[in-house]
Amino acid sequence: MSDLPLNSAVRTRFAPSPTGFLHIGGARTALFSYAYARHHGGKFVLRIEDTDLERSTPESVKAIFDAMVWLDLDYDEGPFYQMQRMDRYKVVLASMLEAGTAYKCYCSKEELETMRAEQEARGEKPRYDRRWRPEPGKVLPEPPVGVDPVIRFRTPLTGVVGWDDMVKGRIEFSNEELDDLIIARPDGTPTYNFCVVVDDWDMGITQVIRGDDHVNNTPRQINILLALNAPLPQYGHVPMILREDGQKMSKRYDAVSVMQYEEMGILPEALLNYLARLGWGHGDDELFTREQFVEWFDTRNVSGSPSRFDLGKLKWVNAHYIKQSSVERLAGLVKPFLVASEVNVADEAMLLAAVALYKDRVETIKDLAEQVKFFFVTVAAPQELLDQHLTDAAKPWVAVLASKLSDTEWTKEAIAALMKAVVAESGLKFPQLAMPVRALVCGTTQTPSIDAVLAALPKTVVLARLAS
Repeated sequence: MSDLPLNSAVRTRFAPSPTGFLHIGGARTALFSYAYARHHGGKFVLRIEDTDLERSTPESVKAIFDAMVWLDLDYDEGPFYQMQRMDRYKVVLASMLEAGTAYKCYCSKEELETMRAEQEARGEKPRYDRRWRPEPGKVLPEPPVGVDPVIRFRTPLTGVVGWDDMVKGRIEFSNEELDDLIIARPDGTPTYNFCVVVDDWDMGITQVIRGDDHVNNTPRQINILLALNAPLPQYGHVPMILREDGQKMSKRYDAVSVMQYEEMGILPEALLNYLARLGWGHGDDELFTREQFVEWFDTRNVSGSPSRFDLGKLKWVNAHYIKQSSVERLAGLVKPFLVASEVNVADEAMLLAAVALYKDRVETIKDLAEQVKFFFVTVAAPQELLDQHLTDAAKPWVAVLASKLSDTEWTKEAIAALMKAVVAESGLKFPQLAMPVRALVCGTTQTPSIDAVLAALPKTVVLARLAS
């Protein structure tokens, strides 16, 4: 084995392939692996599985790191890169060839296609017929000249390979159903299932928590580990995340990248809370801190059935965390959304005041930015709203209010007292005055207390909008 550090009894890993963004399903897997390690006082390892040279990109690696940082999923060791471990893989491959647990296969692509077609014609399951597999008394063909072989794993021909899955319970496969899989390509580069085995062995991984699309890989990986006399980790396979309609999530129709949720105005702690609850539970608890999640996490409470992603529920969770956040933090998050809309946010004090007024009324940071935009730019109310509220009865009294506001102390309390006085003098009901004021000043009638909103705006701005 290599001498990578083994500092803890429990060692989990997150091993994404850098072929795109970090999917929310991958983020949940990372979260569960992280929580398991933290719960047991173990180590959480990050490994980048970058052997797919055609699809792996530096941009995708950066996207993974950005998402991990945004979610604050800090890892203890790594990142380790598979492409930097090629020498190690070649050593293990050579040892397996020498031990007879792997062998060279010289079948051409055409031979394999012919083999598959003949098997299908006979009604058989297409599979490699092991023609190059050494057996006692078997005479192998002469290796063809100029052909670089693949290396295949010598899968046991009989028996059962199984494991007690941390999520799904006992799972078994018959070795008769497993092929002699290719573990190294003709150019010598190792394949996914082989690299994963060597990495998990070398890195001392004790628990592998991953998506259940890997269930079919697990018996193959276990057989290779057994052939290497390596310890077996525990495996736990987490069901996939589906759309609300039960269909598989797609890049075309769904926000599946972690960073898309930041762009939507979701807070990282809200996404983590929601993903944790998606397929795992602790009684009826819906809202909990990261620390509580780590304390409570147990794979026995992970559901064995697929979970459905509910954007409305995520926004409900997000609204909770927005309410819990400081005005200063929220203002810092809102500002980039406003700047992206070409809104000049020069008055920091007014931004803080606006955020304080609206933070309890929104579900996302993006919504919050939209709600407070009128503090910095004039937003015209729809004409039908003005027609509804700026009635002939209200117009003169809006003018009276504006006239008196010019000489009023600019505080919430003074503005509230003035509006009540004007309402009493006019004989109007309070909404008959407040609604047209809201429409003229804010561009909408859906606002917090109007006296608080007016007090947060400069007096000159309020008077100018009331006069428009």
